[in-house]
Amino acid sequence: MNSMLRLAATFAAGAAAMYYLDPVAGRRRRALARDRTTAACHDAEHYARGKLRRAADRAQGVVAETRSRVAAQPVDDSRLHERVRAKLGHLVERPAAIDVAVEDGNVVLAGEALEEELQALPAAVSRLQGVASVESRLTARPAHEVRQPQSASPPSEATPQQPH
Repeated sequence: MNSMLRLAATFAAGAAAMYYLDPVAGRRRRALARDRTTAACHDAEHYARGKLRRAADRAQGVVAETRSRVAAQPVDDSRLHERVRAKLGHLVERPAAIDVAVEDGNVVLAGEALEEELQALPAAVSRLQGVASVESRLTARPAHEVRQPQSASPPSEATPQQPH
């Protein structure tokens, strides 16, 4: 069995040598193999640099977050209000339907939100830095309600076109 494997390996090496050392097309085949190898090395390097950059950015974010939590400077109400509004934009479908009031770190949420959003909203807001407490006065909005586009200008009236 060992001699059979050795014979197959010898034939494979001979075939590869003939393929790449062919006087007619060998130069092109060697160039293609070299180019593919170079491209694969560049792709691997690009992938590794991206992963390294993401890991460094993540570590820098963890350090910054830890530093800000350790420093624990008090957050004024206007800044906390803006943080809560920004967080709402990531948590609910219609953040404009929720009113936010902040006084001495105590946050009051009022308005309408979907039933699924009502459960996670107070917990997510309470995790923000500077929040002392969260009071939810939110009511459930039906999920099947037709969504209205949130645009600044009123819809324009369609004018019928006259035949030419």
